[in-house]
Amino acid sequence: MIGDSPGGTPPVQRLIDEFNRLPGIGPKSAQRLTYHLVRMPEEQAESLAAAIISMKSQIILCSECFNITERDPCDICSNASRDRSKLCVVEQPLDVVALERTATFSGLYHVLHGSISPINGIGPEDLKIRPLLERMRIESFVEIILAMNPNLEGEATSMYIHRLIGDLGIKITRPARGLPVGGDLEYADEATLGRALEGRQDF
Repeated sequence: MIGDSPGGTPPVQRLIDEFNRLPGIGPKSAQRLTYHLVRMPEEQAESLAAAIISMKSQIILCSECFNITERDPCDICSNASRDRSKLCVVEQPLDVVALERTATFSGLYHVLHGSISPINGIGPEDLKIRPLLERMRIESFVEIILAMNPNLEGEATSMYIHRLIGDLGIKITRPARGLPVGGDLEYADEATLGRALEGRQDF
Protein backbone atom coordinates (compact mmCIF):
# COMPACT_ATOMS: atom_id res chain seq x y z
CA MET A 1 0.00 0.00 0.00
CA ILE A 2 1.32 3.43 -0.93
CA GLY A 3 1.83 5.56 2.13
CA ASP A 4 1.30 9.27 2.58
CA SER A 5 4.08 11.76 1.94
CA PRO A 6 5.25 14.04 4.77
CA GLY A 7 3.04 16.84 3.47
CA GLY A 8 -0.09 14.71 3.83
CA THR A 9 -0.61 14.21 0.06
CA PRO A 10 -0.35 10.65 -1.26
CA PRO A 11 2.96 10.36 -3.22
CA VAL A 12 1.25 9.38 -6.48
CA GLN A 13 -1.06 12.41 -6.39
CA ARG A 14 1.83 14.62 -5.33
CA LEU A 15 3.85 13.57 -8.39
CA ILE A 16 0.82 14.10 -10.65
CA ASP A 17 0.46 17.61 -9.23
CA GLU A 18 4.16 18.34 -9.79
CA PHE A 19 4.04 17.14 -13.40
CA ASN A 20 0.92 19.21 -13.95
CA ARG A 21 2.89 22.34 -13.03
CA LEU A 22 5.19 21.85 -16.03
CA PRO A 23 4.46 23.75 -19.26
CA GLY A 24 2.61 21.75 -21.89
CA ILE A 25 1.59 18.98 -19.50
CA GLY A 26 -2.08 18.76 -18.64
CA PRO A 27 -3.79 16.55 -16.03
CA LYS A 28 -4.05 13.51 -18.33
CA SER A 29 -0.42 13.70 -19.41
CA ALA A 30 0.64 14.17 -15.80
CA GLN A 31 -1.24 11.01 -14.83
CA ARG A 32 0.28 8.99 -17.69
CA LEU A 33 3.80 10.09 -16.78
CA THR A 34 3.25 9.31 -13.12
CA TYR A 35 1.92 5.81 -13.70
CA HIS A 36 4.73 5.16 -16.18
CA LEU A 37 7.16 5.98 -13.36
CA VAL A 38 5.25 3.70 -11.00
CA ARG A 39 5.94 0.79 -13.37
CA MET A 40 9.53 1.84 -14.04
CA PRO A 41 12.31 -0.25 -12.44
CA GLU A 42 13.66 1.40 -9.32
CA GLU A 43 17.17 1.87 -10.76
CA GLN A 44 15.75 3.76 -13.75
CA ALA A 45 13.67 5.98 -11.50
CA GLU A 46 16.73 6.71 -9.37
CA SER A 47 18.76 7.51 -12.50
CA LEU A 48 16.06 9.95 -13.67
CA ALA A 49 15.93 11.63 -10.26
CA ALA A 50 19.74 11.88 -10.16
CA ALA A 51 19.80 13.43 -13.66
CA ILE A 52 17.29 16.10 -12.60
CA ILE A 53 19.22 16.94 -9.43
CA SER A 54 22.52 17.00 -11.33
CA MET A 55 21.08 19.33 -13.96
CA LYS A 56 19.72 21.72 -11.33
CA SER A 57 23.00 21.79 -9.44
CA GLN A 58 25.31 22.22 -12.46
CA ILE A 59 23.36 24.45 -14.86
CA ILE A 60 23.75 28.20 -14.39
CA LEU A 61 22.96 31.33 -16.39
CA CYS A 62 25.74 32.89 -18.43
CA SER A 63 26.59 36.26 -16.88
CA GLU A 64 26.84 37.84 -20.34
CA CYS A 65 23.95 36.49 -22.42
CA PHE A 66 21.85 34.72 -19.74
CA ASN A 67 21.64 31.51 -21.73
CA ILE A 68 21.82 28.30 -19.71
CA THR A 69 25.31 26.87 -19.45
CA GLU A 70 27.61 24.66 -17.38
CA ARG A 71 30.37 27.28 -17.34
CA ASP A 72 30.51 31.06 -17.27
CA PRO A 73 30.81 32.60 -19.78
CA CYS A 74 29.02 30.14 -22.04
CA ASP A 75 30.59 28.50 -25.10
CA ILE A 76 29.05 31.05 -27.47
CA CYS A 77 30.10 34.14 -25.53
CA SER A 78 33.63 32.79 -25.03
CA ASN A 79 34.05 31.82 -28.69
CA ALA A 80 36.48 34.30 -30.25
CA SER A 81 35.27 33.45 -33.76
CA ARG A 82 31.74 34.77 -33.15
CA ASP A 83 30.78 38.10 -34.74
CA ARG A 84 30.65 40.40 -31.75
CA SER A 85 29.11 43.25 -33.74
CA LYS A 86 25.72 41.50 -34.00
CA LEU A 87 23.41 40.66 -31.11
CA CYS A 88 20.28 38.53 -31.44
CA VAL A 89 17.72 39.04 -28.67
CA VAL A 90 15.48 36.03 -27.99
CA GLU A 91 12.91 35.03 -25.43
CA GLN A 92 14.12 31.62 -24.24
CA PRO A 93 17.22 29.38 -24.26
CA LEU A 94 15.43 27.00 -26.65
CA ASP A 95 15.31 29.83 -29.19
CA VAL A 96 19.12 29.92 -29.15
CA VAL A 97 19.17 26.18 -29.84
CA ALA A 98 16.76 26.61 -32.75
CA LEU A 99 18.74 29.49 -34.29
CA GLU A 100 22.06 27.72 -33.87
CA ARG A 101 20.68 24.72 -35.78
CA THR A 102 20.19 26.93 -38.84
CA ALA A 103 23.94 27.69 -39.01
CA THR A 104 23.09 31.10 -40.51
CA PHE A 105 23.92 33.36 -37.55
CA SER A 106 27.43 33.77 -36.17
CA GLY A 107 26.84 36.63 -33.75
CA LEU A 108 26.02 36.73 -30.05
CA TYR A 109 22.74 36.26 -28.18
CA HIS A 110 20.84 37.79 -25.30
CA VAL A 111 18.14 35.70 -23.62
CA LEU A 112 15.28 37.61 -21.97
CA HIS A 113 13.72 34.57 -20.26
CA GLY A 114 10.20 35.44 -21.27
CA SER A 115 8.11 38.11 -22.91
CA ILE A 116 5.95 40.96 -21.69
CA SER A 117 2.52 39.58 -20.81
CA PRO A 118 0.32 41.76 -18.58
CA ILE A 119 -2.40 39.09 -18.48
CA ASN A 120 0.13 36.75 -16.85
CA GLY A 121 1.57 39.45 -14.62
CA ILE A 122 4.90 39.59 -16.49
CA GLY A 123 6.31 43.08 -16.97
CA PRO A 124 9.60 44.42 -18.35
CA GLU A 125 11.16 44.32 -14.89
CA ASP A 126 10.68 40.52 -14.83
CA LEU A 127 12.83 40.05 -17.96
CA LYS A 128 16.55 40.46 -18.65
CA ILE A 129 15.97 43.84 -20.32
CA ARG A 130 18.00 45.98 -17.92
CA PRO A 131 21.10 43.76 -18.40
CA LEU A 132 20.53 44.08 -22.15
CA LEU A 133 20.69 47.87 -21.93
CA GLU A 134 23.80 47.70 -19.74
CA ARG A 135 25.41 45.32 -22.20
CA MET A 136 24.70 47.66 -25.09
CA ARG A 137 26.45 50.49 -23.27
CA ILE A 138 29.57 48.39 -22.78
CA GLU A 139 29.84 46.55 -26.10
CA SER A 140 29.98 48.03 -29.60
CA PHE A 141 27.11 46.36 -31.42
CA VAL A 142 26.38 47.38 -34.99
CA GLU A 143 23.11 45.44 -35.33
CA ILE A 144 20.49 44.28 -32.85
CA ILE A 145 18.13 41.54 -34.07
CA LEU A 146 14.85 41.38 -32.16
CA ALA A 147 13.93 37.73 -32.72
CA MET A 148 10.87 37.40 -30.50
CA ASN A 149 8.11 34.92 -31.15
CA PRO A 150 5.58 36.14 -33.75
CA ASN A 151 2.70 36.53 -31.30
CA LEU A 152 1.14 39.37 -29.28
CA GLU A 153 3.53 39.01 -26.35
CA GLY A 154 6.57 38.83 -28.61
CA GLU A 155 5.44 41.87 -30.58
CA ALA A 156 4.83 43.85 -27.38
CA THR A 157 8.30 42.93 -26.12
CA SER A 158 9.95 43.90 -29.41
CA MET A 159 8.15 47.25 -29.47
CA TYR A 160 9.11 47.97 -25.87
CA ILE A 161 12.80 47.26 -26.48
CA HIS A 162 12.72 49.20 -29.74
CA ARG A 163 11.43 52.27 -27.89
CA LEU A 164 14.32 51.97 -25.42
CA ILE A 165 17.13 51.59 -27.96
CA GLY A 166 15.70 53.22 -31.08
CA ASP A 167 17.64 56.45 -30.57
CA LEU A 168 21.05 54.87 -29.98
CA GLY A 169 22.01 54.88 -33.65
CA ILE A 170 22.26 51.09 -33.85
CA LYS A 171 20.68 49.15 -36.71
CA ILE A 172 17.63 47.26 -35.41
CA THR A 173 16.23 44.37 -37.43
CA ARG A 174 13.80 41.49 -37.06
CA PRO A 175 13.47 38.12 -38.82
CA ALA A 176 11.58 38.22 -42.12
CA ARG A 177 7.89 37.39 -42.05
CA GLY A 178 8.32 33.77 -43.02
CA LEU A 179 7.40 32.50 -39.57
CA PRO A 180 3.81 31.54 -38.77
CA VAL A 181 2.00 34.14 -36.70
CA GLY A 182 1.30 32.89 -33.20
CA GLY A 183 4.05 30.27 -33.33
CA ASP A 184 7.27 29.85 -31.36
CA LEU A 185 10.78 30.02 -32.81
CA GLU A 186 11.72 26.73 -31.19
CA TYR A 187 9.08 24.87 -33.25
CA ALA A 188 9.98 26.40 -36.63
CA ASP A 189 11.80 24.13 -39.06
CA GLU A 190 15.44 24.95 -39.72
CA ALA A 191 14.96 26.00 -43.36
CA THR A 192 12.13 28.44 -42.60
CA LEU A 193 13.92 29.87 -39.58
CA GLY A 194 17.17 30.18 -41.49
CA ARG A 195 15.52 32.04 -44.38
CA ALA A 196 13.71 34.34 -41.96
CA LEU A 197 16.99 35.19 -40.23
CA GLU A 198 18.96 35.68 -43.44
CA GLY A 199 16.21 37.89 -44.90
CA ARG A 200 15.78 39.97 -41.74
CA GLN A 201 14.23 43.39 -42.16
CA ASP A 202 14.67 46.77 -40.54
CA PHE A 203 12.40 47.19 -37.53
